[in-house]
Parts: sequence; C-alpha cells; structure tokens
Amino acid sequence: MASSAPAPQPLAGLVVVDCSTVLAGPYCTMLLADLGADVIKVEPPEGDATRTWGPPWVGSGPERTAAYYLSVNRNKRSIRLDLRTPAGAGVLRRLLERADVLVENFRPGGLDRLGFDDDGLRRLNAGLVHLAISGYGVTGPESAKPGYDFVAQAAGGLMSVTGFPDEAGGAPTKVGVAISDVATALFGAVGILAALVGRDRDGAASPVAAGARVDVSLLESTLALLINQAQNAFVTGRQPARRGNAHPNIVPYEAFPTADVAIVVAVGSERQWPRFCAVIGMPDLAADTRFASNGDRVANRDVLHPILARRLGQRPAAEWLAALDAADVPCGPVNDVLAAIESPQARARNMDLRVHHPVLGEIRQVGSPIKLDGSAAAPHLAPPLVGEHTAEILRELGYDEAAVASILAPS
Repeated sequence: MASSAPAPQPLAGLVVVDCSTVLAGPYCTMLLADLGADVIKVEPPEGDATRTWGPPWVGSGPERTAAYYLSVNRNKRSIRLDLRTPAGAGVLRRLLERADVLVENFRPGGLDRLGFDDDGLRRLNAGLVHLAISGYGVTGPESAKPGYDFVAQAAGGLMSVTGFPDEAGGAPTKVGVAISDVATALFGAVGILAALVGRDRDGAASPVAAGARVDVSLLESTLALLINQAQNAFVTGRQPARRGNAHPNIVPYEAFPTADVAIVVAVGSERQWPRFCAVIGMPDLAADTRFASNGDRVANRDVLHPILARRLGQRPAAEWLAALDAADVPCGPVNDVLAAIESPQARARNMDLRVHHPVLGEIRQVGSPIKLDGSAAAPHLAPPLVGEHTAEILRELGYDEAAVASILAPS
C-alpha cells in the first residue's frame, strides 16, 4: 500500500500544467508525475471525458469513475476551470506564469481562440515549454482534422501490417491497446525533457531562458512506429505483408500451438537455432541446407513452419517452455492481461501496485517501467476527483478567500 510521498524524484520542483484530455496527453503527464513533477490537471466543469468512459466502473453513485480515467491520472492534482470565462482564463494565466511546461491537445488553433497563442504564451512566460499534441501536426493539409488513435493506426499504415493475411481469412487489425496515443505520449515526454535541457543549457548564457514549442502528432508517432517495416518497404518497393504472429525478417519467431495452449518462440540468432532444434528433438533441421541460416529459413518459412508446428503440438506448453528456458532459447507463454501483471517477474519489478483513493478505496495500478538507481517511482497520489485540489491551487496562486469562493461558486 502506498502511503506517504516517496523521496524526491528527479523531476521534483518541475511544474506541469496539463490541459489535455483522454489518453496521449494524460499518459505523458503521468510519466512526468511519476518522476516527481507537480502536474496540475486543468479540467473543464464537467471533468475529463474519460471519467465517464465506462464500464467498467470503480465505485458507485456520483463519484463512480471509469477505469479508463484511473489508468492515466495518478500523482496529479486537479483544478476545475471554465476556460471560456474571464475568471477561468485568468487562473490559467497565473498558472502558466509560474509553470515550466504546458501540455495540451486542442485542435490546432483551439488554444489561440482561448487567448493563449504562441506570442501570448511567450509574453506570459518566456521559459515555458509548450507541448502541443494533435492528430496530424500543426501544419499540412490535414492539420485541422480531429485526432483519434484508431484513425491514426489506419492512416499511419500500422493496421496494414497487423493481422493475418487475406488467404488465412485475416484483415487489417488495430493493436489491442491505443498504441498511437501511447507512442505520442512517449515522444511528447522525450520532447519536453529535451526542450527543458535546452532551456536550462541556453539559459546559463542568457538572462531569460527560452522555452520551446514541442509539436507531436498521432499520425507522425504512428509512422515512427513502422521502423523496420517501413525500411523493408523502402528497400523492396513493396507493401509488407500481414503475417499474423510471424516476424517479417526472422524465422522461427512466432506463436505455435502446443498440446494445450500456444507459446511463442523467438529464435533471434544463429547460435540459438541449433539449440532450438536440439530441444525439440530434431537436430537434423540445423544441418538442413534449406534452413541453415536465417535468410534460408525466411525464404523457406512455408516449408519450415508446418514441421515445427507438428512437433510442438505433441507436448504441452509447460514442458516446452521449461526445456527451451533450460537451453536459453527465447520463449514465453501467451499470457492474458492479469496473468502478465501477476507474474512473479512483473511483481518482483513493482509492476503490480496499489494506491489508496479517498473515496474509491484501494485502486490497483500498472507500475512505472522506469527504474532509477534500482527503484521505481511509487504512486503517492491517487487519480484525483474532478476539481479536488481547486481551492488548494488557487491559494498557492495568491487568490484570497473571497476570490477562491467566487471561483468555486457554481456558475
């Protein structure tokens, strides 16, 4: 159980104003919050839309909250503001005057219409790092279109290489999580940290440290995920095929049925290939000229696959996994979500965590994958209630009690 705040993290003292909603922006700011940043989540009067993206729900009654919202909002403080009003815009202005980072995912031009264009932000705070997340980037013929993960996976080419081939009854398929949003969050966090390093470095030689605008989009992040598949297309001039669980460049590197459940095998080097053949009791395969090198195996994958599938189908998964592990051949079970998080290795690495919520009770969370000096960032704040910290933050900004009461009063 998490209780008191952990020892100071590397981003302690960094103030992040988070005006984003849904997934990419909130996930980005949670990464920063896990590392110690003070993330102030600016929510509209009705709250972040994902609070209502259930089922499943946690709790009941007026504080019932969707699991989706809880997944990406820990370690933040929430302030409720109507940015369309002079009072709400005024509070945001004060927040930005003393912040290090602004994160938002308005459509390009949306923040400008609220009175916070680039020039205005620079006048407010020359050192502010501004992360603008959009669907397609702030320039180009499609810059004004709304951005959604599913659309980005399709338009960005990712679905074209995901799924089983047509002849196997397959079709282009999205990834099982919002991977374009997640990638955008990761690239956004890297961009923020790079801009902060640049600001602090350049500020040493200047009386005013210059901030930067960081522009990341779902489309470009998805294109960046294509990596080797894009390079394959560049080299061959052909669209990469959908191969289901098989790898385009390595064989065998895929899922196989066993006598009970499927396993995955990843023979990633020539040293592993003869060890794999020995484990499955077919050492002659390693000497077969059709399969001698990875290039040979890729060229003859349609011959090799059924041979391996028949053999692996003769024994249960646990027996194969134990034998392959003993021979140091990369392999693994096809776990479901709970089995993966509850595995001994995941728990040993603090990936199965609990945080106490003042209304909803104990909430289970996926831990941080970032370990610094051997320790992972620990959640010390549960995902906040909508506007939970509004009065606290207003007082920190210098508002007197009358002003706080006025801003908190329902409109």
